[in-house]
Amino acid sequence: MKIENTKAQMRKGVLEFCILSILADEDAYVAEILGTLKDAKLLVVEGTIYPLLTRLKNAGLLNYRWEESTSGPPRKYYGLTETGQLFLNELNTTWSELQNAVNLVTKTKTPKK
Repeated sequence: MKIENTKAQMRKGVLEFCILSILADEDAYVAEILGTLKDAKLLVVEGTIYPLLTRLKNAGLLNYRWEESTSGPPRKYYGLTETGQLFLNELNTTWSELQNAVNLVTKTKTPKK
């Protein structure tokens, strides 16, 4: 079993939560979202993020608007809907519970010699 595959699956599992969290404070366009993920060492390519944003939009969690750019074509800014904010609140609770459970399990184990 390759560790890189497992690490990639772990990152994919939290990507939706991270994107919604990025958009919680303000609307952003794809390059900003990707930059924030990259800064956090969650490397994601455009081919991954566009289908995910579309899925979140189709689920009613995101909306978008077009805004003119001074440095190129118009940009599509994504933001949370009211439903998206409620969903993110639930994910925050779930993440906290999961984090506590994982910490409890992984920190109480003593390594076998």
